[in-house]
Amino acid sequence: MNRQTDYTDEPLQIGERVKDFLPPPSKLMKREETVEVTLELTRESVDFFKQLARQENIPYQLMLRGLIDTYAKEHSQHPS
Repeated sequence: MNRQTDYTDEPLQIGERVKDFLPPPSKLMKREETVEVTLELTRESVDFFKQLARQENIPYQLMLRGLIDTYAKEHSQHPS
């Protein structure tokens, strides 16, 4: 079932070189000041976020932080 690829000896056509516009990796993720807190959550909630984080291949604490940050930003812009 594997198809074999036939390569030719044609010369490669290289286009115009584009200037690298991306910042270095250290600048890609905005580093925000964090504060360490202790928070008691239900086992069900923690298990849910751990499972979801495993599926997304990210730390569950980062997922929780993102959720809380999004909630805080939304409600600080539109107070009830």
